[in-house]
Amino acid sequence: MEDVGDIEDLISSIVDVAEIGRVKPRNIVSLRPKVKDKPLREIHRPSSQVPGTQTIFIKTWGCSHNSSDGEYMAGLLSNYGYEITEDKAIADLWILNSCTVKNPAEDHFRNEISAGKKSGKFVVVAGCVPQGDKKSSFIQNLSVIGVQQIDRVVEVVEETLKGHTIRLLGQKKINGKKDGGARLQLPKMRKNKLIEIIAISTGCLNQCTYCKTKHARGNLGSYPPDEIVQRAIESFNEGAVELWLTSEDTGAYGLDIQTNLPELLWRLVAIIPEGCMMRIGMTNPPYILNHLEEIAKILSHPRVYAFLHVPVQSGSNQVLADMKREYSIEEFETVVTFLRQRVPGVSIATDIICGFPTETEEDFSETMRVCEKYKFPSLFINQFYPRKGTPAARMPKIPTDMVKQRTKRLTELFHSYTTYDQRIGEVQEILITEEAKNGIELIGHNKFYEQVLVRKEPELMGKCIKVIVKSAKKHCLIAEMVDKPRIIKNNLQRINDMYSIWPVFALLVCVLARILWLLV
Repeated sequence: MEDVGDIEDLISSIVDVAEIGRVKPRNIVSLRPKVKDKPLREIHRPSSQVPGTQTIFIKTWGCSHNSSDGEYMAGLLSNYGYEITEDKAIADLWILNSCTVKNPAEDHFRNEISAGKKSGKFVVVAGCVPQGDKKSSFIQNLSVIGVQQIDRVVEVVEETLKGHTIRLLGQKKINGKKDGGARLQLPKMRKNKLIEIIAISTGCLNQCTYCKTKHARGNLGSYPPDEIVQRAIESFNEGAVELWLTSEDTGAYGLDIQTNLPELLWRLVAIIPEGCMMRIGMTNPPYILNHLEEIAKILSHPRVYAFLHVPVQSGSNQVLADMKREYSIEEFETVVTFLRQRVPGVSIATDIICGFPTETEEDFSETMRVCEKYKFPSLFINQFYPRKGTPAARMPKIPTDMVKQRTKRLTELFHSYTTYDQRIGEVQEILITEEAKNGIELIGHNKFYEQVLVRKEPELMGKCIKVIVKSAKKHCLIAEMVDKPRIIKNNLQRINDMYSIWPVFALLVCVLARILWLLV
């Protein structure tokens, strides 16, 4: 395949350099003995050469920001005419949208690239892996879409299908400052039509020593509030009932454009229709300490889930300092304690890294203490993975057996307690947005974003219903419906209803006018 840095370089790449400057006829060149050709791998060729008529498979790993990027790429390609499929076997081209947080995710990405090549598929790579490490051997000779270049996916796919290699890894700026990236008003194909994921910014302000995502997403770049609000309004009008705000750190939103997260959230709260909900994404402790009062008020709003993901990573101040997390364990505890007091029932989720290179047994005991004290309902436990190019990767590693043993101890602590037993017997209102994998239940969430399962009835999708909780498991509640769903109409449905009634109204006016004319 031909390696072209950008679309504009294609024009100069089509000249056959083999014919330039030839001064001797071919017949004076002595021929080498012919070597038997090796069997060539069969290359998949699209059934059609007309741009926009091929079939595309898109696979995404990682966070909700990545998921949103994948939905935008699918929407742009579909809008152009390409067919998006979940069956990679029939696809002409694969787009692999990667995550660089952990080694296993990158391993899966690498294996999928290999599988695509072996299948003779055209492969385009996207996401944080190629953006964070452009020289990775396994992405060479492949087309690359940078995390801020997803709006050019149609160009990249079109040229890749022609046999060219395109690499778009530039950074977008407005007035010299980093921009959020592709515009939020682009066409989108949601994985779940009821859930809209809006990336409110990209990148972050931290310099965590273990994190590779910073290499890919860079420094903070926030989207303008007007653009975010407009995207939310459009999404609700298109039928979405749940809004997820995402970024590498939602708490840092706006610090680069002279605004802040609470100001944005209050504007969004004002446009959320009845029967719809908003979920605030992950935020690191430093950036909400100054906004705790406002955050508590927003989480208490009836159309906002009382849920917040606040990663702590370690209970030891020494380890936090070595990680460059820019907060103390006391500040983290201030956040959790304040929100639990001001927002009764609030769900706080957190993350822990077990086995960071400088973590001692005493440090890990502090982590166990914090987790035992707060008994988090959602605890994401991760073993430390050294990521290439990060400062932590150069630190001496803790023995693997010790890391596994600490992970096991923390996992056992997490499974030693239950957090939902007090919900049994409660009557709650939940919003249904998904079907369970077993095919016989639907998944909804209550005000605290706790997962609630009810018996499947197709007409319940996207509806708010009242349920009574019958039992509780470690990660979810089991409930039964006690009331028929409330039918909530969004703005677009109301407009459609108005137009559907208008012909009847016009007919009545005509009949009344005819009667009055006859009487006169």
